Amino acid sequence: MITVTISSNVLAQSQPEKKSNVVGLIIYGSNDCHHCIDTKKYLDDHNVAFIFYDIDKNPDALKEMLTKLRAAGISTSNLGIPVVDKKGTLYTNNGVFEEFLKKLIE
Repeated sequence: MITVTISSNVLAQSQPEKKSNVVGLIIYGSNDCHHCIDTKKYLDDHNVAFIFYDIDKNPDALKEMLTKLRAAGISTSNLGIPVVDKKGTLYTNNGVFEEFLKKLIE
């Protein structure tokens, strides 16, 4: 009989560093939108994991975003991007941008 022992400390040290937060944010935006670019940079700078969907190139993501907004009772007319889904709560960029960003990492 052969017994194999694996030290978890060795394996843990060889794994790449991950972001401190699990992916809890979905960003709907555009790669051409300066607020979307700034939002992604802000989250990266604060080590917050996210998924980004470019709604200009992904019609399914656009449809998903609009469905979520309507279900939440948020008007889709005159909508500012990015729209962020933070674990089921939607945030839109329709006010002071810095306040919008702060809400994403609270």
